[in-house]
Amino acid sequence: MNSNKKMRFALAIVLGLIALAGMFTISMVYGAKDTTLRDVWLALTTHAAGEQLTVLRELRLPRETAGMIVGAALGVAGAVMQGLTRNPLADPGLIGLSSGANAALAFTMATMPAVGYFGTMVACFIGAAVGACMVLGIGASRRGGMSPIRMVLAGSAVSLFLYAIAEGIGLAFKISKGVSMWTAGGLIGTTWHQIVTIVPFIAAGVVAAVVLGKALTLLSANEEAAIGLGLRTGQIKFVLYAAVIVLTGASVALIGNMAFVGLMIPHIVRFVVGTDYRKVVPMSAVVGALFMLAADTIARNAIAPYEAPMASIIAVMGLPFFLFIVRKGVNTTP
Repeated sequence: MNSNKKMRFALAIVLGLIALAGMFTISMVYGAKDTTLRDVWLALTTHAAGEQLTVLRELRLPRETAGMIVGAALGVAGAVMQGLTRNPLADPGLIGLSSGANAALAFTMATMPAVGYFGTMVACFIGAAVGACMVLGIGASRRGGMSPIRMVLAGSAVSLFLYAIAEGIGLAFKISKGVSMWTAGGLIGTTWHQIVTIVPFIAAGVVAAVVLGKALTLLSANEEAAIGLGLRTGQIKFVLYAAVIVLTGASVALIGNMAFVGLMIPHIVRFVVGTDYRKVVPMSAVVGALFMLAADTIARNAIAPYEAPMASIIAVMGLPFFLFIVRKGVNTTP
């Protein structure tokens, strides 16, 4: 039985990687500038010159690489959040992490414009941590602890508050255009320097989540049982929350706010591989990367040669999914 489960999981991972490779190829070929499969092959394997090859190497390749990295980060962050909180509605964009990172980003742009990309990312880590602490503190302040709907309500209130702070900073320091463009979310203008900066942090967060997958499975099922088995739940939770903060902060620093990705991906993955987080976490990375590539491709081609906001594309898919989960999977009594 265990052998069969491992084979099914390996097959799911392989099929997911094949689909990811196919989506990457599609995203590289199609866009406002006409290119072909041959152009993509030449751009990736040679140093040949040409307008199409320059577009592929300098614009699309870093953009789609960043899309895969951020999609994997948000998918894993959502899976870890849902496991830790045992809340099917948990998502970094819905419970304050993204808005906290966004407010910190606006503050950094206004007061320390020369801090550089690394400093901006660190500020996003701090902002994400502050946002998470505010939501968890407010949501757990009532007797009875945190409920799924209470967490979402607290997250909505805190997110609106922090977004208002970001907009206020933008207006006060006359940088509202830059803040708004970043808040809208998207992969336009992504550079290799930005990718190289965030990759170690996102890799560390994903590895931590994968390594602690078994412990996360136990915590998501029954924390008392996990304690009875000798797990140091406090330390494990700290590491996993830190991983979520790093994954979310790095993602916001690169592409801005992107809600619903961390909500949808783990639900899709659990439908395929079950509830064991040793499988859910790595599969969420693959499916998250695939989903982000698909969303970016749609955004670039839906109204070409113009570009639709990718956050809007994701929201169109994410809101019905959110309502479906509320209706089918969550007790709505606070």
